[in-house]
Amino acid sequence: ADIYFLFSGLIGRSWAMVFAAGGFKVKLYDIAQQQLTSALESIRKQMKELEKSGFLKGALSAEQQLALISVCTDLKAAVEGATFIQECTPEKLELKKKIFGQLDLIVGSNVILSSSTSCLLPSKLFTGLKHVKQCIVSHPVNPPYFVPLVEIVPHPETDPSTTEKTYALMKKIGQSPVKLNREIEGFALNRLQYAVISEAWRLVGEGVISPTDLDLVMSDGLGMRYAFIGPLETMHLNAEGITNYCERYNEGMRLVLNTFGPVPEFSGEIEQKISQAMSEKIPVVPKDLDARRKWRDECLTGLAKLKKQMKSD
Repeated sequence: ADIYFLFSGLIGRSWAMVFAAGGFKVKLYDIAQQQLTSALESIRKQMKELEKSGFLKGALSAEQQLALISVCTDLKAAVEGATFIQECTPEKLELKKKIFGQLDLIVGSNVILSSSTSCLLPSKLFTGLKHVKQCIVSHPVNPPYFVPLVEIVPHPETDPSTTEKTYALMKKIGQSPVKLNREIEGFALNRLQYAVISEAWRLVGEGVISPTDLDLVMSDGLGMRYAFIGPLETMHLNAEGITNYCERYNEGMRLVLNTFGPVPEFSGEIEQKISQAMSEKIPVVPKDLDARRKWRDECLTGLAKLKKQMKSD
């Protein structure tokens, strides 16, 4: 069986669970044994809870999936026999470059080297590696166990077969891969996310709407649609097709878009105002934040189940 190896932080653990659910052997690598021990404990606990609530992914039982996951503190041993390596270290360029530099020296020509980075460009990460053709970014969405999207972003020198294999693998483990044809700051997901965040920030900052109401506009408005269809299909369905939508709304859209303000600073008075509103709703203490995250993940799990059902109907 193929062996995947990852790093044991939060994203690494989630990836390990996703790969194991797909029936793949996973090796978790980290420098510290303690990290690995606690990672395994946390994965076991999560899998058991998911199994109990009926939300465990894949055809195998929790025990069978856990049996596929092993740990290792020796990089050379971890890479042995691997066909796909998913790096999940913190978002620090120097650290990631160092890891890929080490991997570059010990891997063969049949391994795919993939990074979970959410904002570092492939050209910054992989340029100069001898195995650059085998390097790619596979950016998951947090938490990857419940949100299936993976952005696949090539380095200018990435071999097309690396992209195809990565795409096929992500499909096989039940994720929803999308291909970017070239790298761009923020990839696609964060560019869309930041466009929404900056307009949200401006609307609150200009006193047009309260922070909690702004969130409702998304959660009980736009987001309801976007859970199933994207902005382009929304346009298509909201008129008699795209061309008709553009004829109807072209002028109105441009009128509104021309009133958008500059990029916010994301600090100062507006930050305090939004922070206060959010903290009243969810106090910034681990207990409350974790409870709300758990609730969010339960919502996402339920939504994922509903989406699956809607697809199969």
